[in-house]
Amino acid sequence: MINYQIIVEYLGSNYVGWQYQKNGVSIQSLVEKALSKILKSKVRISGSGRTDAGVHATGQSANFYSEKKILNKFQFLNSINFFLKETDISIIDLKKKKKDFHARHSVKKKIYKYIIMNRETHSPIFKKRSWQIKKKLNFLQMKKGIKFFLGTHNFSAMRASSCTAKSPIRTITKAHIKKKRDCIIFTFQSKSFLQKQVRSMVGCLKYVGEDKWKPEKIRFVINSKKRNLCAPPAPPDGLYLEKVFY
Repeated sequence: MINYQIIVEYLGSNYVGWQYQKNGVSIQSLVEKALSKILKSKVRISGSGRTDAGVHATGQSANFYSEKKILNKFQFLNSINFFLKETDISIIDLKKKKKDFHARHSVKKKIYKYIIMNRETHSPIFKKRSWQIKKKLNFLQMKKGIKFFLGTHNFSAMRASSCTAKSPIRTITKAHIKKKRDCIIFTFQSKSFLQKQVRSMVGCLKYVGEDKWKPEKIRFVINSKKRNLCAPPAPPDGLYLEKVFY
């Protein structure tokens, strides 16, 4: 059996998320279906982690085992993307890996990006690809606030009630914010994230940007470990799994 890694790009708006669910079509199911057609045998893939319904990816990582050797990478990519052409999914890379490589267990760090479109008029380009906020946000205050996420913390206040992670402790190694025209772009890096953690962090920063909270309130909310003190999570539309490192 040969172990292969694929890099998957997708627009998550029309799917129930990465992982199989009974209530709709998942990205995982469509990729497995296309792989099974190409390799002429049933294929199961393991992703680097779940992305929720509506969340996008420019660099989701997954691996699968195949008895059949893939001889021509570019022919393979063209073929599988032919079967995915009616979807919002594309396989953008293929790599042969060692047998012990696992897309989730071997992860060293992940980068998530979130985009806020901060202007009064809607953007047809960024529709379902960002969170539009019409009120002008205080960028300098948000820049102060985002620093409180750095380091190792108990993020119980910023995890979904349905989160199944064994521990709420996470280490954020990068928390960055920048402005590009009308877009405010957040970047977070960690080995792993809790369910809805990034969206909750962005929701808190939105409160800071609206001057509802002082930047220091973020530290207070983290230390409280209470979900009811956290700001409402940002919608999934602006969230992207950008890259997975091994």
